[in-house]
Amino acid sequence: MKIPVMIQLFRDADAGLVRLDDSLPVHASFPSLVDGSPFAVGKEDDSDSTLYERIGRGASLRELLELMITRSSNLATNLLIERVGAARAQGSARALGAWSIQVLRGVEDGPAYRAGLSNTTTARDLGALLTAIAFERAATRASCDSMVAILSRHEFNEGIPAGVPAGARVAHKTGWIGEVVYHDAAVVHPARGGAYVLVVLTGGIKEDSVAHNLVADLSRLVYRAASPP
Repeated sequence: MKIPVMIQLFRDADAGLVRLDDSLPVHASFPSLVDGSPFAVGKEDDSDSTLYERIGRGASLRELLELMITRSSNLATNLLIERVGAARAQGSARALGAWSIQVLRGVEDGPAYRAGLSNTTTARDLGALLTAIAFERAATRASCDSMVAILSRHEFNEGIPAGVPAGARVAHKTGWIGEVVYHDAAVVHPARGGAYVLVVLTGGIKEDSVAHNLVADLSRLVYRAASPP
């Protein structure tokens, strides 16, 4: 759901509704989708801890975008969802062909999770969104180029990027939930030109390294098929 949130923010910037240099106050408590009761996002369960040092101060939308995508920051994600609205992000995603994706709530909303309200996606949905970005349909050309650049700076590269040779460019976003889920979704630009979208969703693999290696192996096979010598 972080990719739909990014798309929505760039679309809002294109429409003049926000500026990416606008600042948001950083806070770690949010109202639950279910009943408005507060829930907290903690740095112990987040892949980025730096933003928590700025609680009570401001961070620009641009900075939050970078942390949400490159470091998969849950706190940055919740701040941006609060700004753009989950329903709007879902609506834009579905308009781009991600017909079944659900962007319902922020990360770590325990009451909503217990009520069965979860963010969900499919490989096809993520593929449709990345294709829309790559072919400059998700937003303006400049915004799509910016999204590709941010995705290219994603820091967790043990999946799809590990299966492609040096010189290939990978713009991607991973996602994981403990020992339950590991995903990677990418636009791959082989060194010899061209591009393709690859999305791999896994579940039920208890060893992180096994899930990573599986995705890397699949990436290697697809790269060889898509980039013959």
